[in-house]
Amino acid sequence: MDTRAARRRLASARVGHLATVTPPDRAHLVPCCFVLFSDTIFSAIDAKPKSTFALRRLQNIASNGSASLLVDHYEEDWTKLWWVRVDGTGRTVDDEVERQRALRLLASKYEQYRSTPPPGPVLAIAIDRWRMWP
Repeated sequence: MDTRAARRRLASARVGHLATVTPPDRAHLVPCCFVLFSDTIFSAIDAKPKSTFALRRLQNIASNGSASLLVDHYEEDWTKLWWVRVDGTGRTVDDEVERQRALRLLASKYEQYRSTPPPGPVLAIAIDRWRMWP
């Protein structure tokens, strides 16, 4: 598969699995909503029930910027299976203009964000590597 096909599959996926690294170098994996913009993934801490907006993924990105996002497709017909993973460096978006752009992009993809914009921090992952199968 070429990178254009991988980009299309990633961009159209409704849910991704975000992997970050904890301070003791353990994998931390969570499902997330996201949007692809150029070579950046944006994901926001939304209003779904949480005990705090200071989530582990934010702490992990602050201490070790390594991040990956995986999307996949499964069917019983295994000839139709695929996955796409992007690896890169994550950060919390500090610039308000960039944050608002990310929220607009997320709202264009997810109807739920149109009525309830994410109130928490926005993560950005600068993609430096694409992996895909098949």
